[in-house]
Amino acid sequence: MGRIVYVNQEYVPEEEARVSIFDRGYLFGDGVYEVVPVIGGAMIDKAPLLERLNRSLSELEIAWPCSKEDYLGVHEQLIERNDLNEGVIYSQVTRGVAERDFGFPKDTPSTLMAFTQKKALVDNPNAISGVKVVTVEDLRWKRRDIKSIALLAQCIAKQRAVEGGGFEGWMVEDGYVTEGTSSSAYIVKEGRIITRPLTNAILPGIRRKVLLKLAAEHQIRIEERLFTVDEAKGADEAFLSSASTFVLPIVEIDGHKVGTGEPGPMAQQLRAMYLSAAKAEAGIA
Repeated sequence: MGRIVYVNQEYVPEEEARVSIFDRGYLFGDGVYEVVPVIGGAMIDKAPLLERLNRSLSELEIAWPCSKEDYLGVHEQLIERNDLNEGVIYSQVTRGVAERDFGFPKDTPSTLMAFTQKKALVDNPNAISGVKVVTVEDLRWKRRDIKSIALLAQCIAKQRAVEGGGFEGWMVEDGYVTEGTSSSAYIVKEGRIITRPLTNAILPGIRRKVLLKLAAEHQIRIEERLFTVDEAKGADEAFLSSASTFVLPIVEIDGHKVGTGEPGPMAQQLRAMYLSAAKAEAGIA
């Protein structure tokens, strides 16, 4: 018996989960998704999760498939049914099932599915060693601020990065780094965190939001501006953040050592600060 997943308002073994071939997520990528970390059997960063999901649904004019309370309830049930102590929960909302037509169907109930993945989030060995990134061309559409399930461009970019020996790909547009294929991108220079400002060019990362808030509370200077690949290679540090990695130091970009080539103090400090806040939210001593 594998995992218990949620689909079509039912909790079923993953082997029995079925989605209609007429679901618009399957036909058009017409939907959005979210990923929430779980530590100590508890979800963290729930408030910004709901806020971002609500925005993505609103931007695409997709109705909530249930109440926000029930949405979180599905997650809690999946944690319990799968005995998930640490990992993530992926959830996806699509416009629903309808005859194939490009225009939005009327009065079609949106659909929700979700599943768990066990991962080592707190004691991630990459946090100790640091990771390598490879720069790739940003081929995505112009509404990257929506957490769309249409991720083909990111998949292509991630594959190119992996083929180049990287853990992650940093996407580049007009000479400037936008973000990672599945993470937010940062560099550090003279004690300042530098990261691209929020526009429709990047996803409003939840970890990004939390980290910048924590940094401001600790009087760490922040510059929200564009930066080039060359500037990143010459930075004192670089790091990334995401739901499944929290904060990871970057030690190499395109084969060029970043800083000392070892995880830098800013990335380590931010990871420690984030973990402390996350554990407090999860009720872990």
